[in-house]
Formats: sequence, C-alpha cells, structure tokens
Amino acid sequence: MLGVLAGFSVVWAIIGVGWLCARRSVLGDGAQRVLSRLAFFVASPALLLETLANADVRSVFSSHLLVIAVSSTAVGLLSFLAFVWWRRRTLPESLIASMSSSLANSANLGIPISVFVLGDASYVAPLLIFQLALFTPSYLLLLDGTTATAKPGWARVGQFVLPIVTNPMIIGSMTGLALAATGWRLPEVVMQPIHLIGGAAIPAMLMAFGISLHGSRPLQAADGRRLDTALATVLKLAVHPAIAFVFARFVLGIEGHALFAAVVTAALPTAQNVYIAAQRYQEGLVVGKDTVLITTVVAVPAMAAMAALLS
Repeated sequence: MLGVLAGFSVVWAIIGVGWLCARRSVLGDGAQRVLSRLAFFVASPALLLETLANADVRSVFSSHLLVIAVSSTAVGLLSFLAFVWWRRRTLPESLIASMSSSLANSANLGIPISVFVLGDASYVAPLLIFQLALFTPSYLLLLDGTTATAKPGWARVGQFVLPIVTNPMIIGSMTGLALAATGWRLPEVVMQPIHLIGGAAIPAMLMAFGISLHGSRPLQAADGRRLDTALATVLKLAVHPAIAFVFARFVLGIEGHALFAAVVTAALPTAQNVYIAAQRYQEGLVVGKDTVLITTVVAVPAMAAMAALLS
C-alpha cells in the first residue's frame, strides 16, 4: 500500500509542476500542445517499444486483455442504453457519452500509472492496443453511421484503417512485440537513444496534463448536462472497475497483483480522444469535455482507495 501511495505521489508531483508552470506562464501559451505532441509522436512510442521488446508476449495477450475487452464493452453498452432510454439523448450524443464511460486514457495517464503504481509499463499495452486497434474505430464507425459523415467507397476504409496503421503508439507497440516474439535485439547504439527519448514520455505527459488543469471550469449550470456528466463519471470510475473486478476474480480466477492491475487499468480516467471525437462530430461536447476533466482529477485518489480495498 505504501508503494502504491508513493507511486501516486510521484504522478501528482509532476502534474503539480505542470500546473504551476501554467499558473506562472513559464512555458508560454503553446506548452501543452508541444508537450502532448512530443509525448504522443516521439517519446511514448519509444518507451513502449523498449518496454515491450523486453516483455513476455504471452503476458500482453493474456487474460488481462480479455478483462479489458469484456469490461469496456459491457460498460459502454450499459452507458449507451442509459443515455438513450433514461436520459433521452440522441444516438450520436449517447455514443459520445458511452465513449466517456468506457474509453480509458491509456497513454497520458495510463503509462505513468502503469510504471509508478503497477511497476511495469507493459500492463497498459493490452488496453492501448485494444482501444486503438478495435474499440475506438468501432465507435467512430457508429458515429459516422448516425451522423452521415462517412466518406464514400474506399475512402471510407482509409478513414478508419489509416489512423490505426499510422498511429505512433501502435507502431511502437507492434515493433516492440515483434522484437519480443522473435527474440531479436536491436544494437545497443540504437537502443540507447530510444531509451533516452522514451524517458521523456512520462514527465511530458503529466506536465501537459497539469497545464491543462489550470483555468478549467467544468459543470457549468448553463450547459444543462451536469447529471449526464455525473452519470458518465460514475460509470467510468466505479462501474467499469467493478465489472473488471468481478469478471477477473470470479470468472477468470485472477488474484493478487494481477487482479489489482486489471482493476486499476479499468479505473483509468476518460481518454482525451473522446473530446476530440465530440468536436469532430459536434455531438456531446459538454459531456465529453467535462467527463475527461473530472475523471482525470478524481481517478488518482479513486485508484488509491481501490488499492486500500484490495490490499
């Protein structure tokens, strides 16, 4: 438990540095965008490549991946039905709300928490691969079908395939998995720069998030979506990890640290990609934005509470 709390304290300390930099205008107006792009396009792929190259491939494509797939799909469906039938929202807005409840921040917070709290970045790899390669494209297909924004013919195929095969996270992960599966090792003169660049991923991600917290004001009464945001937040931070726990513990028989890792992974906050999708389709903007912010702020103490319950 002390180790878990120490891991969370490191995460919050770096987030605090980012917030302080924003408050003092140390890095300028474009700092968040620059740090986020550095982490996404350069540093995180390098970190994932190095981590997965030394991982056991069977541990990546294991029961942990099944827990992620089942829990994410279950809470996504539950959320969609709740917003359609209870909240009486349109299909596109309900899909954005469903994404808010089931899509986790596998990179910006997933990787740091996996490293500092779970002790190994490979724990987040199944989540990252599942979401980027299957789960997110499925949501986008449904949104295109309900908003009439899909491109015609082969252009529609490229609209969904290209973002997957060109995603830097996927490229880094797949390269690392290929190295692990074949047992081939890159020369030290190649791995050393990759190691150094990958070391920038976690501080860049957390500082970018800290910068984003400065000046944010969610749950505005005028938006009329307070209850919707609260519902999506509870589904993401409570129902999602609860489903993961029940399935992992009582269906698959997972125990110990592996069970804790499965629950923490499911309790990761809403992915920032949800708000990007809401902007693209101009649906569910308030719920997407507010859920990303609130779950990200509340997720770390919530996961600390889960650690106490499971210890």
